[in-house]
Amino acid sequence: MAPRRPQLALPNARPYAFQFPLATTALIIIDIQRDFVDPGGFGSIQCGNDEIFSQARAIVPTVRRVLDVFRSAGSHVIHTREGHQPDLADLPASKKFRQISAPNGHHAMGIGDQGPMGRLLVRGEWGHDIIDELTPWPGETIIDKPGKGSFWGTNIHRILLSRGITHILFTGVTTECCVTSTLRECSDRGYQCCILDDCTQGFDAQQVTTSLDIICGQDGLFGFVGTSSDLFAAVNESQIETTPPSTPPLLSGDGLPPIDELLSLYKKGVTSPAEVVNSVFDRIEKYKPIDPAVWIHLEPREKVLEAAEKLAARYSGKPLPPLFGVPFSVKDTIDVNGITTTAACLEYAYTATFHAPAVQHVLDAGGIFIGKANLDQLATGLSGCRSPYGITHSVFSEKHISGGSSSGSAVSVGAKLVSFGLATDTAGSGRVPAAFNGIVGFKPTKGTVSAKGLVPACRTLDTITVVAPSIPDARKVWQIIAQHDRDDPFSKLPHTLVTWKTDFRGPRMGGFTFGIPPPSALDACTPKYQDLFARAVQILRSAGGRLVEIDYKTFEVAGDLLYEGALLHERMTCIGLDFLQTRLDELHPVIKALFGGALANPPSAYDVFRDQALQIQLTRKAQQAFDTLRGGVDVLVVPTTTQHPTVEQMVADPLRLNSKLGTFTHYANVVDLCGVNVPAGTYADGEGVKLPFGITVLGGSGFDAKVLDIAAVAEEAFREAFEKD
Repeated sequence: MAPRRPQLALPNARPYAFQFPLATTALIIIDIQRDFVDPGGFGSIQCGNDEIFSQARAIVPTVRRVLDVFRSAGSHVIHTREGHQPDLADLPASKKFRQISAPNGHHAMGIGDQGPMGRLLVRGEWGHDIIDELTPWPGETIIDKPGKGSFWGTNIHRILLSRGITHILFTGVTTECCVTSTLRECSDRGYQCCILDDCTQGFDAQQVTTSLDIICGQDGLFGFVGTSSDLFAAVNESQIETTPPSTPPLLSGDGLPPIDELLSLYKKGVTSPAEVVNSVFDRIEKYKPIDPAVWIHLEPREKVLEAAEKLAARYSGKPLPPLFGVPFSVKDTIDVNGITTTAACLEYAYTATFHAPAVQHVLDAGGIFIGKANLDQLATGLSGCRSPYGITHSVFSEKHISGGSSSGSAVSVGAKLVSFGLATDTAGSGRVPAAFNGIVGFKPTKGTVSAKGLVPACRTLDTITVVAPSIPDARKVWQIIAQHDRDDPFSKLPHTLVTWKTDFRGPRMGGFTFGIPPPSALDACTPKYQDLFARAVQILRSAGGRLVEIDYKTFEVAGDLLYEGALLHERMTCIGLDFLQTRLDELHPVIKALFGGALANPPSAYDVFRDQALQIQLTRKAQQAFDTLRGGVDVLVVPTTTQHPTVEQMVADPLRLNSKLGTFTHYANVVDLCGVNVPAGTYADGEGVKLPFGITVLGGSGFDAKVLDIAAVAEEAFREAFEKD
């Protein structure tokens, strides 16, 4: 099937025309920092010839024009800076001494020595920074690299994967060293790469020419070499909308526009954060009679308006950060400084003294906090029916449950009250309510989003998640909050996370493999859900997916561990054993019954160690299922849940139904998977009520970007299929 992304081309590139989709192409600007293009820096010492050295800076105006194209299109921009820690702990002895030790060389000064702009190639010094003409905008990535290439000691590959990059245009200095070194590394990992030859320069003309010839020689051994003039012509001829289209009127019946479109409206001056805030609060007021249980805490309108006006003043006349003026909700187990965190349990409540890092990252990116959303008490349950603050219901039907435990978060997005929500997912708490409200619920790999400032449900499994209307919006927020936190003991070290080769064709054209549960597992679903899932599988197969049989038993056994093993008691330990023993009678009746039964039947130490060992074994087996180099699949696709109960049914049979709802979600964090609910259509129940259906795309630990790539294909394919119906 033909790719869905519009293609641009550099027709005069060598060895032949370079074609690329702007939406998944990154511009990488290599090392245009003062140390390399201004006199007195490391570059001038490296070059040794003032006339030749001056040519390096001559490329800056053209690089700036290319940068403007990418910024106007909202495309990805990455800046690199070569340099070292102030203590030079990351500087190999070979790099420090090799050139200055040359008997007849001209390198009188070396890395770390004091120069006119500070210590040479040392981070934090004046000379290390990027030149003023190319100062990075908020949201643009800066890679501080200790090597000539950009992959050693950095997370650039994970960043490229997280943004779904398939193609890269290179500019910068020096051609013969850092530019081509990085391009070769990218080529090895599957990216289609092209250097713009009038946007790169070096300190040896012959080496520059030879380096470019090597890149595109032998029919494109490493990549392509093109020119900026072809790029400018391609953009003009394609008549690409270089900013996302506006969506008047703002906050129509369809609610807020997608995040990128909202940012476009701000940039064009069509609206302001204050106008959006007023529209949001108007909509919240209108929705209260429909469902009064969405919020536990709403910020006063006046306070949010003041924050919006300060935000607008701060960025007046300046580039906007990636979430500028975007309203969001926060599940009331995640701390917001100065606001009471209740976990839907007044007896447990406390006033937060700092922002959870995930919240802080969103605020730093320009997000506007609207309020704290309702949830199942102590984040325990998948129903949305276990809160003293009221029972939320699906945005599709007042009779049907919203799902939980992130009930209010999902409804706040599904009802289009906010652009996205920060929620949590320990056993399905982000995916199930997303499915029941027709939105996206993305659960990242545990340990990749800081869990500081989160009321723990089960500390070794908890994950802060994103609920949003679409995959692109969820992905945008995830890129902002997924930052390593050295102070979170459960945070995974970035260098331990998996990377993989990319396919420049994208998953729809390049294909992907997926497994599904066997019929015996799918029997847990209602007949309607089984039919809907079968149709979803067929749509995925028509959109580039290849169905592969897998051993599903590992996942079923892992799911049983969550509530039938010692992990339930870890959950109770996290809440606080003393609290549960002394305040049990004050909890919601269903929570009381669940924990009361567990208190009466504590596990032995032998049980705990047995379950720990079993969890480790199951995790290893589950991860092997996603090892595509050894016969594994790219993703596992499952129904997000088994049925959509009514509130009445859920209240009548809370524990058994809750267990059934978690059939396909409980095991994800137990065996360290990531996953995202994707809306997969609607159906009419027995009474003719229109309800949503969702599938979950699951991947191995760290495969978040791959999961999102394939989920985006699914989202697009489902939309196309349903438009034909």
